[in-house]
Amino acid sequence: MRLGIACLVVGYVLSQFYRAFLAVLAPVLESDLGASKADLAAASGYWFLAFAAMQLPVGSALDRIGPRLTTAFCLMIGAGGAAVFATAGSPLSIKVAMTLIGMGCAPVLMASYYIFARQFSPAAFGTLAGITIGIGSLGNIAASAPLTAAAEAFGWRETVWALAMITAVMAVAVAVLVRDPAKVTAPEGPKGSVLTLLAMPAIWPILAMMLVCYAPPGGLRGLWLGPYFTDVWGYSRPEVGMAGLWMGIAMVIGSFAIGPMDRWLGTRKWVIFGGNAAMLGFTAALWLAPAASPVYATLMFVGLGFFGSTFPIVIAHARAFFPAHLVGRGVTLVNLFGIASVGIAQQVTGGLFSAIPAAPDPSAPYAAVFAFFALTTAVGLLLYLFSKDRTD
Repeated sequence: MRLGIACLVVGYVLSQFYRAFLAVLAPVLESDLGASKADLAAASGYWFLAFAAMQLPVGSALDRIGPRLTTAFCLMIGAGGAAVFATAGSPLSIKVAMTLIGMGCAPVLMASYYIFARQFSPAAFGTLAGITIGIGSLGNIAASAPLTAAAEAFGWRETVWALAMITAVMAVAVAVLVRDPAKVTAPEGPKGSVLTLLAMPAIWPILAMMLVCYAPPGGLRGLWLGPYFTDVWGYSRPEVGMAGLWMGIAMVIGSFAIGPMDRWLGTRKWVIFGGNAAMLGFTAALWLAPAASPVYATLMFVGLGFFGSTFPIVIAHARAFFPAHLVGRGVTLVNLFGIASVGIAQQVTGGLFSAIPAAPDPSAPYAAVFAFFALTTAVGLLLYLFSKDRTD
């Protein structure tokens, strides 16, 4: 099982890579394919929306079929999407490719969480979830300076072809090495469904938090960081890669640091609230001073990435309320809220960016993007105050 979990974690590294690599490839896709920033925002959003749309069927498949075949099948779809990306000749092809890749990446994290929830103690769930996110976030790092170097050395199409092959290999490895936990049957009475979970009042404030906790780091690292540093500060592609690298490292460190804090401090609610309140502060700082200096902006992105790493512990908070036979559907339901919000945010921020003129101040459209993420995070924090703490 250890090798199987390792394969799932590598699959999650790929998932993190794919959701972030447009930020670095944006300039070359604009020049080679004529893609606008709105096109790229839409393509990034389609990845998250496709990923989110798959969560409910993936949750059902985890409970009924198991993580092995569910993940292997989807990863092969992702490999096909990467092949479409590598052969893209238009912005539409990029959008189709990102949709397929999003579908392919949909089960990898939840398959790991399903195994953790079924085979490890509830108290360890948050720590294991945080470690998985932390290791997986290495994909964020790979989608920065290393991706820039590979694209410069071999070409962006050849680099994405290599990624397609790696994804296909991981699909086969998952099919061979992952072992499904024993099936759990429901207690006497109705088996339950997603509607059973949604009928639990305790999870609604947590879902509100999930809507906003990942949208700023996911949306900004996934796309807007690259165009922002290019347009406002005149960064080259390698310089954009380095800025993304610093934020990616912060996200990795944040995942390892925040994951076990619920056990150390005896609370999940206030760890989550504090982390997201700090993230709000860094996002608001970008909104209020988008043209202060490149060093200031980099530090704000780093702080945002570090404190915006509460995603796994929010899932752990919700998971504490789920019955064992609905764990697969439960964690994927929560994940749906977290991922769909990024997809929706990319569509909204793409429209905001296009609506605000960049002359004479090229930072003005980006200030609107930062404002959107700051204000929505503030609303989510207020709603989350009504949640019940639970630490297993």
